Amino acid sequence: MSKQFKRTTVTSALPYANGPVHIGHLAGVYVPADIYVRYLRLKKEDVLFVGGSDEHGVPVTIRAKKEGCTPQDVVDRYHNLIKKSFEEFGISFDVYSRTTSNVHHRFAADFFRKLYDDGKLKEITEEQFCDEVTGEFLTDRNIVGECPRCHAQGAYGDQCEKCGATLSPEELINPTNKNNPGHGLVKRPTKNWYLPLGDYQEWLKQWILDGHKEWRTNVYGQCKSWLDMDLQPRAMTRDLDWGIPVPVEGADGKVLYVWFDAPIGYISNTKELCDKNPDRWGRWQQWWQDDDTRLIHFIGKDNIVFHCLIFPVMMKAHGEYIMPDNVPANEFLNLENDKISTSRNWAVWLNEYLVDFPGKQDVLRYVLTANAPETRDNNFTWSDFQARNNNELVAVYGNFVNRALQLTKKYYNGLVPGCGELTDYDKETLKAFADVKGELEKLLDNFKFREAQKEAMNLARIGNKYLADCEPWKIIKTDAARVETILHIALQLVANLSIAFEPFLPFSSERLRRMLKMESFEWNQLGRTDLLAMGHQLAEPELLFEKIEDNAIQAQLDRLEAIKKANEEANYVANPIKPIIGFEDFEKLDIRVGTVLECQRVPKMKKLLQFKIADGLQNRTIVSGIAEHYTPEELVGKQVLFIANLAPRTFKNGLVSDGMILSAENYDGKLAVTSLLREVKPGSEVK
Repeated sequence: MSKQFKRTTVTSALPYANGPVHIGHLAGVYVPADIYVRYLRLKKEDVLFVGGSDEHGVPVTIRAKKEGCTPQDVVDRYHNLIKKSFEEFGISFDVYSRTTSNVHHRFAADFFRKLYDDGKLKEITEEQFCDEVTGEFLTDRNIVGECPRCHAQGAYGDQCEKCGATLSPEELINPTNKNNPGHGLVKRPTKNWYLPLGDYQEWLKQWILDGHKEWRTNVYGQCKSWLDMDLQPRAMTRDLDWGIPVPVEGADGKVLYVWFDAPIGYISNTKELCDKNPDRWGRWQQWWQDDDTRLIHFIGKDNIVFHCLIFPVMMKAHGEYIMPDNVPANEFLNLENDKISTSRNWAVWLNEYLVDFPGKQDVLRYVLTANAPETRDNNFTWSDFQARNNNELVAVYGNFVNRALQLTKKYYNGLVPGCGELTDYDKETLKAFADVKGELEKLLDNFKFREAQKEAMNLARIGNKYLADCEPWKIIKTDAARVETILHIALQLVANLSIAFEPFLPFSSERLRRMLKMESFEWNQLGRTDLLAMGHQLAEPELLFEKIEDNAIQAQLDRLEAIKKANEEANYVANPIKPIIGFEDFEKLDIRVGTVLECQRVPKMKKLLQFKIADGLQNRTIVSGIAEHYTPEELVGKQVLFIANLAPRTFKNGLVSDGMILSAENYDGKLAVTSLLREVKPGSEVK
């Protein structure tokens, strides 16, 4: 039998404060965490939801250098933006603080010092990469190269963004300094303090592999692959000037490694909350050190190693902390079949979504949960976003609610009618949602949020079908008593939906309860058929959801297309130079200037234009495949370069091309006809 806990501490991965939050973060971490916490609160369980900004990562220093400002400027701006976006989106943290707070600095330093004083850290002098010009030691994130796993260029020294592999700088192929690509890398000795993970390997095997077989297969599998190898010591300090100074003599110019510092932020943020409001939250220690507390980490798959191996070893070495009971990590969410990337701006940013789709927080929450990458990578597309809104939220859930409320308003002035004798179909409908509480609990308790939301939507489908089958608008004139029963049952189901969807769609659930004038809603009420008493007055009905039109979706697709083109242009690298040839080979080509006298499209050949060229000797016909890049009118009268001594080419339609017009192909595949800076006589030779 699983242990019964008195309280639950829920953490969600701290986002880097070097940019906004995007839908990959939401789908992977914050939406599932919020669903779970809202569910526990509905059950009246004691739960604490901890979040905060990770402000000491190297990505922050990279952003600051790029923008010409200080790291503090960067984290202040993005911490406030992220926090505001989370609040507007309904991620219901009990505390959202930051790792630059004084409370966190002291707490993290004290945590490190205890490990140091207890002899749990190893002082190791090791050669590390540094810039041979500046002498600056380079962190993993400042080193880029070719990934040894998938061979993508631009992989970081700690991780490949393309395949998600965890790396070390030594594994990269042709590593370079990210900020100074022209500078070479050399290795020089430096002293740092390491956490000896290998000393805890057997304990980790017993705790995870033997004790937590119920963890998701992707989490358990990744942990097992690491634990099947010999774990190596991991540096807990870095040679860097942005971060928490290492609280040890002789550690000048060194800070705590961000992956040591950041997870401690969960604890320091809890302390900050509890110290401010002890009457509500008690002592922080009960949330992190009491065996009666259940600890759950919500993270993405790129953080599994840190939250399942490194952070637990830190807490085990400290000796006073509980271990996570579960780490329901999600896989990655792609965007329009391409990996989400902050550096490429290939993302849907939460702060921009909130502006572009005001009042539609629940639509994004619904779609991200429906496509949640719980066990494998999944994909977000704007067409699916629109379809799920229009075909499910509007056409199923919203349609059922609106029908039930509008008919009640029309026939009974918004008063809940009484329930008469039940038909077999009524009983069948009532039975269909009587067990929904148990089904949802089973799924939510096992972190199967995608299936749980689907189960809640099935309730709406049942209601929609019930009204469609019973057709109260048709029988109102012949059997008014029957209509009372139909609408009574429909309204009870609507009330149930306002509870069932509360963890998933909090904004629309609140609006629905206002329409129903439901003052009380608790999880234990779910499945009941007496949530709205006969004669209860409902408020004015309003649409719960609205259709999203094609133009709104097209605007998002156009934005992504512009980003893709900008990335292609920014990353353009010319093709390698072809093999060297002798000058005599070049002299064989007779390249001349011609004036376009006539130009027309070739019938039934959409890529071809037919030219009449003045070449200084006699006019010639040249056929060129540039019809998708120019109109004939653009080219008439222009001077172009052409190869005059190519053998004539005959096309299927009998046209003969006597030469080749020279064009340059741009990075995006567009062709540009070569031209001259000043006009010359037709037939002039290119020298």
